[in-house]
Amino acid sequence: MKNFSNEKSKLNFSNGKNKMHNNKEMTDKQYIYAVARIRSKELTLFTKSDIEQLMSCRTEMECLRYLADKGWGMDGRHTSSEQILASEREKTWELLKELVENVSVFNTFLYGNDYHNLKAAIKQIYKGTETPNLYMSNCTLEPEIIIKAVSEHDFSLLPEHMRDVAEEAYQIQLRTGDSQLCDIVLDKAALDSIYSHGKASENELISQYVELKVAAADINIAIRSVRTKKDEEFLKRALSECESLDINKLTKCALDGMEAIYDYLTTTVYFEGVPALKESSQAFERWCDNLIIDFIRPQKYNPFSLSPLAAYLLARENEIKTVRILLSGKRNDISDDIIRERLREMYV
Repeated sequence: MKNFSNEKSKLNFSNGKNKMHNNKEMTDKQYIYAVARIRSKELTLFTKSDIEQLMSCRTEMECLRYLADKGWGMDGRHTSSEQILASEREKTWELLKELVENVSVFNTFLYGNDYHNLKAAIKQIYKGTETPNLYMSNCTLEPEIIIKAVSEHDFSLLPEHMRDVAEEAYQIQLRTGDSQLCDIVLDKAALDSIYSHGKASENELISQYVELKVAAADINIAIRSVRTKKDEEFLKRALSECESLDINKLTKCALDGMEAIYDYLTTTVYFEGVPALKESSQAFERWCDNLIIDFIRPQKYNPFSLSPLAAYLLARENEIKTVRILLSGKRNDISDDIIRERLREMYV
């Protein structure tokens, strides 16, 4: 894989508004203190050596003890893998909320949780049951608002970008019971919201991130549609528009088969990901995650914008995902060689 930052002529997805040296961004001093704090926090991020030490643990419990020694978890109160990982994500958001007065600048990274909660609320109301730990925290909307909107069938309580699709998904679920179609509608709406907000941010890092996130989702949807023999109507409902892919071409290729998708992707900025895609969807996801890490590393040296904070957030998410993969592998007695194949590159 070539370095993302060194391949801007091939892998630059941002439009003309999202220049790294945007005057507004470069003259904004509000982030200087926040970036200085983030610099100190970066010193605690896991390195490749830390991951190797974690790999050397024989069992999941040994891994958890190692993580506790590294300060993961909340004062020993969280003992399960998921509790520890959730607490680390919570720590990250608590830090960002301390550093930035208006956390709406991070909404791009939160919309996915909003739509997850909307999906959960619709299914909960449909089934008439309550499931514990169903809703995600760190959202732009409190889950209680979404639950109220769905239970009272009053979608005016939701932001404008969610209202129509909430009504559509609600009607699909309650009238047809088609949970898969409900998911498709809401997943596409989530991608559309993430993309439009990220592009409107006028921040190169966020713009590039949403471009890759949506394109990767589209590619995976196309691949799955071939394997599950989905039709054109499914693809039109599921695929989300982005600048780096022509979804009309992708749709046609998906209908023609896997090789057609591979051939099309070799003509796009994602050509280097085709071998990983041929290997497995997990390998392609790893390739995309590593591409993001390669791109965000230079943001360490840009103290005058939101970018280093967004880069730290993505680095933490990458770190947590890597630890989750490793813990799952240890728990299920997967060989170390296979676990290593799935691990992500570290930010530091």
